[in-house]
Amino acid sequence: MARVPLADLNRRPGFRRAARALLGLRRPRHQRPVPELTAAPRPWVRAAGLVAVVVLGAWLGLLIVGNVRVPVGPMDTTMTLRPSLAGGTKINVSPLGALRLDSHVAPVRLDVNVDQLDPVRSQALVDHPERISGLQDEVVRDVERGTFDLAVRSCVAVVAGATALGLAVYRRPRRALAAGGLALALLAASGATAYATWNPKSVLEPKFSGLLSSAPSLVGNARSIVSEFDVYQKELARLVTNVTKLYDVTSTLPAYSPDPTTIRVLHVSDIHLNPASWEIIASLVRQYKVDVIVDSGDTMDHGTAAENGFLDPIEDLGAPYVWVRGNHDSAATQRYLQGLKNVHVLDDGRAVSLAGLRFAGIGDPQFTPDRSAPVGGEATQELAGARLASALRDQRAAGTPVDIAVAHEPSAARETDGTVPLVLAGHVHHEDTEVMKYGTRLRIEGSTGGSGLRAVQGKHPDPIEASILYFDRDSRRLQAWDEIRLGGLGRTTAEVSRHLPEDNRPGATPTPSAPSRSAP
Repeated sequence: MARVPLADLNRRPGFRRAARALLGLRRPRHQRPVPELTAAPRPWVRAAGLVAVVVLGAWLGLLIVGNVRVPVGPMDTTMTLRPSLAGGTKINVSPLGALRLDSHVAPVRLDVNVDQLDPVRSQALVDHPERISGLQDEVVRDVERGTFDLAVRSCVAVVAGATALGLAVYRRPRRALAAGGLALALLAASGATAYATWNPKSVLEPKFSGLLSSAPSLVGNARSIVSEFDVYQKELARLVTNVTKLYDVTSTLPAYSPDPTTIRVLHVSDIHLNPASWEIIASLVRQYKVDVIVDSGDTMDHGTAAENGFLDPIEDLGAPYVWVRGNHDSAATQRYLQGLKNVHVLDDGRAVSLAGLRFAGIGDPQFTPDRSAPVGGEATQELAGARLASALRDQRAAGTPVDIAVAHEPSAARETDGTVPLVLAGHVHHEDTEVMKYGTRLRIEGSTGGSGLRAVQGKHPDPIEASILYFDRDSRRLQAWDEIRLGGLGRTTAEVSRHLPEDNRPGATPTPSAPSRSAP
């Protein structure tokens, strides 16, 4: 019989039980199993988890309710605190971009969004010019009140957010209250750090982003652009509302008085990304009962996709918007405008009929947002004008003659002489009118944007200019035009001057249509 090792017997089922029975051993009935030892949670893990809950809850609280809307002078702004490793202040000025200031070092950043100009408060500044002298003090008071409200609201937001998230995670009121208290302590410490590191001179050395990144190259060094940009923002309110006084000077206008059947066309050009232009255009549309708006280009400054949002107010101006591309407008700009309602993009001689008039135009063949002068640029413009003139002759031959042609550069517009009664252009930033050799009238518009950011470049800023053109509904001939000029940066003047074509002045005999120019 083979021997079985004792170790193998010990592992066989029932061997131990049989051995106990043979030896008379019994297992205690109520013997408790020996508990196994487990590692207790480490204190730093609990602390890290609590901090994570506090930070996340505070951030969620600030994100949901941690902002206040504050009227600052004639502007509506939104102030917000945001978690940040670097701190500082970020001022968003849509659509121009943002300014970042190293105002403090703390784990929170102050975001200020300039939302819009309030027309009621802007009108009050116009009606009561004596208030302008106290505008700076008013702005300071508004900012102080806004920051106090933001501090109170932020305290409530971080405590509520951290407490709510702590209750959801730990399900213990004591832990939740501890999270809320720690959030309040962290916010207070952040505020104390920001106060201790506050740098009021940071406004002299801002950091630009977005479209404002090119501001120093346009208007000088950073120190001057900040000081002048502050003035620029304040003056926009006054420039926008000056249009409400345009009719105060109508008593000095010539004898021509448009009747209700007159077709009214608003000519604008070279807006160059000035947000005040849309308010001015909208006011002119309402006051003059404009039927069609014509924009002869350079609505943008660099033609980037980031600028496209600036164009959205066109849909709400209250009149059809005819547009041709300028040398600061890109193909991407043109595609974006083609997708907006109420906008009619003209290029390559395309024609459209609106309000009883027929328009045709061509975009600028060059894209030079850096204001360079490419070799052969003049010849390129003349070639584009010749293409437009050819399209105008084709329209006439088809029995649909064009009443108004549109191009950006005057050198292109001059090529249409003899093929259309009136051609509109821009580009040169000052108004001008001439009747060319074959009878076509050339109307050059100034800058409806006051040259945009370049308004703060020179000693004498460019005025904001636009024109109202009056057409007889039956003959579709130009009867008169009003040149509108608003004072540029730092000025509060508004002027309107009425002009009549020679054949429409009192006592003049209307002349027949100018002879057409034959194709070269």
